Amino acid sequence: MEQMVINAKTRTESGKKYAKKIRGTGVIPAVAYNEKGESILLEVNAAEFSKVWRSITKTTLVTLKIDGKDNNAYIKDTEYDIKTDANLHADFHIVSGQKPITAVLKIHYSGTPAGVLKGGFMVKHVPDVKLKALPQDMPQSVTADVSKVEIGQKLTVADLNLGDKVTLLTKPSAVVISVAPPKK
Repeated sequence: MEQMVINAKTRTESGKKYAKKIRGTGVIPAVAYNEKGESILLEVNAAEFSKVWRSITKTTLVTLKIDGKDNNAYIKDTEYDIKTDANLHADFHIVSGQKPITAVLKIHYSGTPAGVLKGGFMVKHVPDVKLKALPQDMPQSVTADVSKVEIGQKLTVADLNLGDKVTLLTKPSAVVISVAPPKK
């Protein structure tokens, strides 16, 4: 996937009055936090931010270009006004790529279980998994291929293909899905 870029400028002013003024010019206030907890006040183009924000997951690394300097970052949070369909504020977390992060990712399913095609019922158990990895190795999503699961069988967290750079923090024996026999 192509790297998403968000251009930002540092700002010195803050407060509600200033935020309202810059929003009127198509810019939103933002704050970037680094791994030490230090913060940088930023201004970000609202349209550029919104385009990126709508097309990523919470574990997608973006390039946050602060005054021309590239930083790897996550969009941690955003204040969004549903009435005006506009982002009002954004929080970024800048990562060095040297320190592992943890994330809880929802499990998506691909395929139809073989047992369901024979009349069984798919039962979903664990909806998400907790993972630990370096930021550049963290998957953007977790997909479970359930197409080979027969009636009476189960797919566990250990069966998920996460790669060797990702540490699984969820119990490996936890059941993702099972296929129950048809009701008589």
